[in-house]
Amino acid sequence: MPEFECRLKKYRQLSDMTQEQLALKVGVRRETIMRLEKAQYNPSLKLAIDISRTVNAPIEEIFVFK
Repeated sequence: MPEFECRLKKYRQLSDMTQEQLALKVGVRRETIMRLEKAQYNPSLKLAIDISRTVNAPIEEIFVFK
């Protein structure tokens, strides 16, 4: 699995959402959001798109693959 940097926390906070609120909006558990923010989980394309749309930020700005 390629290494990546996840900037989700920054964009989630700019959207004034908690991990729980974001998780509910994209249909995952809060733990999934927590693991994404720590770059411990590689999201599916659908989840990445859903998150991108929810926090209103380009997908390539949230998930940066090295």
